[in-house]
Amino acid sequence: MSVSSEAEVLVEKGGAIGVVTLNRPQALNALSLSLMKALVDALEAFDADPEIRVMLVAGSPRAFAAGADINEMKDLAGAAAAESALENHLERWDRVGRLKKPVIAAVSGFALGGGCELALACDLVIASETASFGQPETLIGVIPGAGGTQRLTKAVGKALAMDLVLTGRRLNAREALERGLVSRVVAPEALHDEAMKIAATVASLAPLAARAAKAAVAAAVDRGLDAGLKAEREAFFALFDTHDQKEGMRAFAEKRLPKFTGS
Repeated sequence: MSVSSEAEVLVEKGGAIGVVTLNRPQALNALSLSLMKALVDALEAFDADPEIRVMLVAGSPRAFAAGADINEMKDLAGAAAAESALENHLERWDRVGRLKKPVIAAVSGFALGGGCELALACDLVIASETASFGQPETLIGVIPGAGGTQRLTKAVGKALAMDLVLTGRRLNAREALERGLVSRVVAPEALHDEAMKIAATVASLAPLAARAAKAAVAAAVDRGLDAGLKAEREAFFALFDTHDQKEGMRAFAEKRLPKFTGS
């Protein structure tokens, strides 16, 4: 397997499998603007590569991705500024969801906020027993803005999605499996090998059939998704006009509890 290294992602190509590994371990793979750009650029390049039949997205043992990089958002001055700075960034999750070839997420450790949304945008999620999924954005004054309210609800249903989004509680790997958020759960030491084994199985299929199967299954779930994503995005940006968003994100960056005022 050949390997090329970029600042925030590692890109590997082995036969018909393209692997992109998030590479900000010191920040728990927080999904910065530059990391998401590198990730999506790599995946779209694999999607266009005739030698690649399936893609795998992985993180580190401690964190698949612990969320967005709040330091890049906390000082945005209002909804217009947030939309200007983040619209293209948030659309990158949508671009992952629009890839034509199958995409597998190998999740170990934290998959929170944008990390959970990234896993949800993939086609198969293989989880380590250490995996933890959640959408805690309301705890810092916003809501999920990269598909979380929409894809999570379609995956686990309204009741559980409301619980996760409104309380910030997390699902462990077994709960995520029981509720349909992930496909399989394996021991931490087996995650990479299991994900690669599944990728090899998918890569062995007739490529056009694999792409058609992915599109057909997605069509069963995603009808109406575009309208939902639009409503979610509008609500996300509007919250950047609030005091509580600024207080929530600054408190997070300063490692203290926020003091929300409802303004």
